[in-house]
Amino acid sequence: MKMKKSLGILLFSLFCLDAGAIDHKGITSARLAPDRFTLVENGVPDAILIDEQEDAGVMIAAKNLRSDFKRVTGKAADLQFEPRAKRMIIVGTLHSRYIKELAKAKKIDASLLKSKNEKYLMTVVSAPLENVDEALVIAGSDKRGTIYGIYELSEQIGVSPWYDWADVPVVPQQNLSIARGSYTAGEPAVKYRGIFLNDEAPCLTGWVKHTYGTDYGDHRFYARVFELILRLRGNFMWPAMWGWSFYADDPENSKTANEMGVIMGTSHHEPMARNHQEWARKRKEYGVWDYASNQEVIDRFFREGIERAAGTEDLITIGMRGDGDTPMGGKEGEDDKYVPRDEENMRLMEKIFKNQRRIIKEVTGKAPEKRPQVWAIYKEVQRYYDMGLRVPDDVIMLLSDDNWGNVRRLPNAEERKHPGGWGMYYHVDYVGAPRNTKWLNVTPIQNMWEQLQLTYDYGVDKLWILNVGDLKPMEYPITLFLDMAWNPKRYTADNLLEHPRGFCAQQFGEEQADEAMRILNLYSKYAGRVTAEMLDSGTYNLETGEWKQVSDEFIKLEAEALRQYISLEPAYKDAYKQLILFPVQAMANLYEMYYAQAMNHKFYKENNPQANYWADKVEQAFKRDKDLCHDYNNVMSGGKWKNMMIQKHIGYTSWNDNFPEDKLPETYRVETPEQAAGGYVFKSRNGVVAMEAEHYFEKKDAAGAQWTVIPYMGRTLSGMALMPYSKEVAGASLSYKMEIPEDVTEVTVHVVVKSTLAFHDTKGHEYEVGFTGGDTQTVNFNANLNEEPENVYSVFYPTVARRVVESQVKLKLPAAGDKLRTLTLKPLDPGIVFEKIVVDLGGYRKTYLYMDESPCFIPRPE
Repeated sequence: MKMKKSLGILLFSLFCLDAGAIDHKGITSARLAPDRFTLVENGVPDAILIDEQEDAGVMIAAKNLRSDFKRVTGKAADLQFEPRAKRMIIVGTLHSRYIKELAKAKKIDASLLKSKNEKYLMTVVSAPLENVDEALVIAGSDKRGTIYGIYELSEQIGVSPWYDWADVPVVPQQNLSIARGSYTAGEPAVKYRGIFLNDEAPCLTGWVKHTYGTDYGDHRFYARVFELILRLRGNFMWPAMWGWSFYADDPENSKTANEMGVIMGTSHHEPMARNHQEWARKRKEYGVWDYASNQEVIDRFFREGIERAAGTEDLITIGMRGDGDTPMGGKEGEDDKYVPRDEENMRLMEKIFKNQRRIIKEVTGKAPEKRPQVWAIYKEVQRYYDMGLRVPDDVIMLLSDDNWGNVRRLPNAEERKHPGGWGMYYHVDYVGAPRNTKWLNVTPIQNMWEQLQLTYDYGVDKLWILNVGDLKPMEYPITLFLDMAWNPKRYTADNLLEHPRGFCAQQFGEEQADEAMRILNLYSKYAGRVTAEMLDSGTYNLETGEWKQVSDEFIKLEAEALRQYISLEPAYKDAYKQLILFPVQAMANLYEMYYAQAMNHKFYKENNPQANYWADKVEQAFKRDKDLCHDYNNVMSGGKWKNMMIQKHIGYTSWNDNFPEDKLPETYRVETPEQAAGGYVFKSRNGVVAMEAEHYFEKKDAAGAQWTVIPYMGRTLSGMALMPYSKEVAGASLSYKMEIPEDVTEVTVHVVVKSTLAFHDTKGHEYEVGFTGGDTQTVNFNANLNEEPENVYSVFYPTVARRVVESQVKLKLPAAGDKLRTLTLKPLDPGIVFEKIVVDLGGYRKTYLYMDESPCFIPRPE
């Protein structure tokens, strides 16, 4: 038997869906050959045969497969309860009518499925039933095994599990075939595998309100989530619980989960199949959430939860925490800090366990160990465990990470003998100290893989649950988590990137997969350095160039993502924006904003007017953040995801800040009367003073010409020229004031001007340069800038191609009463454009852009 790889996406090696040439109508044709089983021929998919009495979840999946064929071919598959076609797809569990017939006739090997958990067998069978020539049979050991097999076929015909939740397009096909053989994904390594919708306000709640018109998630919403979980081969869920109540808001919620095949649970602080909101909404009626003082009411509350869940597969959470996910039974100290009462709480918890188990037995009529239960060892509860608190042997003990993706505790060899087994509660979303992480996926691929490897190596294989916040935009980490829960050993350090590549191939196609994977991997790495909410202007070192480096890395990645986005067919652009482009742009912009804030603060401290430029950059980036989120909410996918990207993320100082909306980072501006007329004074740095021509201390205009800044002129910032060019230049000058150490007696001045040709005087154009009180030298910068034979190739072409002329002048420094010196440039001909001035005190190293500008300061007015 050929074994299917554990990653259930784009396994063309398994199915060999053979796409041929695309004709002018855009219809894809595929080779239909005797050695292959035909799934679709000339746009008509095979009929789907299912037992009319089949489990409801399998029936729902079969109907979805029918619709998936329509997404691919434009025509839905015929769903039949009696065979009426020569070639069909037969689906069902081992106990269903047609699968039992096939097993009895030894058309399929039922021994491969008996006593197995959630396993499917997919195989091509000749003459499976009377009047049926051939069939692709999908048989499951149980309902979820069958469901997974059905959705596997959906993936292989080109329907991504994320077709709905990430708008992944389906490639139209008119002919599809499958290589004959038998395939299976085996059994899952982890028994319960699921996600936890959490911290759902305002994004998920706002999206649901807009989409369904309800203030809570009803069965229509949850059915979409359940389908996604099952398509990803998950089987478990904790529902959203901040302001919603899964059980109480809509009675159809629990029924829908049970029918579709998703096992429900309640979160680590919601015991006995009750949602916290069910208590919070009736707190006046119920009283305090304190078992020591209100046991009778709380026991009744617990009993009602078990009565309601009795006919379901729900996994029952036992134990208890304080009201609203706070520590249990603590008291307030003088400084309002929590003071634990560990011994008292442990004794109370033992009583709670005993009474909860008694309620389960009384309601179900069976021994409590017959009803699966889980105890969450979370936060202070872990301390109780370490002090010796234990649950009965059959209960799953659920450990947790530190809310940031680092596993806190794992069972030792003796603890691993616990019959109930162990679970792990893991986070890619968190509300808590030091600051929330809710806005974007910031989980590095390698971090999750490494910690889940660690988790599985220590025998934690009963329950894996992932806190995913609003679900979007956690699409990739959800996929990675559930794929690893199915087979943690499928990926190693050497082949790990095959996973994001497979994910990208499924969503964007094989041709785009390598580049999309590279960008997704680097995004995950860069974003994982610090969360968006914790990033600020002080995160990285500005002086060493670290801040510029990390900002530039993100900006480069954004450019690469935009380049790929532009190359995509229109149908893929919304999916790509959701999964890659938006998070890359959003984080790149955030980095640019905080880098600009750091630069603003630096220049403000130096009293440098460049602070104002960086203040503008902060404001621009802040606005762009709003624009990007607006596009996500209102433009992308036609506004389908409205409100899903309204999470606050700029302005946190602690996790529970209650600011109403994102706050513009604080910036400062240098406002001086002298700024409009120069006034720059520079300090040397590393033996160099580097100055842009427009950053003068003083300028003097000529009688008929004025100094004019030409923005963006030249290699760096701008150019300075007397205009109009036809007027006389006599009397004009530019002065530059700088602080030079007293022990420096001689300098080399590099004057950089535009490569203007000698249009005015063929003997060349000149300017004077000198320090106040010292000698002045005259520079003729373009006398040989012509096409004379001795100049054309050696001087002319190399110079004009580089657009500037650099002249070097050695000048002795005159005596001065302080460190301040003034350098003056005087043009002697029109058309000279000054760009940059570098004064070398002995530390200059040649650079093409003549180094960064030195620090400057401007004396403030009295």
